Amino acid sequence: MKPGHRTARLVALAILGCLLFNYPILALFNRPVTILGIPALYAWIFVAWTVLIVLMARAVERDD
Repeated sequence: MKPGHRTARLVALAILGCLLFNYPILALFNRPVTILGIPALYAWIFVAWTVLIVLMARAVERDD
């Protein structure tokens, strides 16, 4: 893969991460609701963080 493509993907994922962990989205999950005993906000943070890590790993290791 060309270095420019990898850089563009990582920049796009960084912007996605900023959007996912910013006020409007976090406010959607800041409710007194639990998911499997975990507050919805904490569940959202852990799931979104895991998804970002997996996507970044795929972007870095991809051989296009």
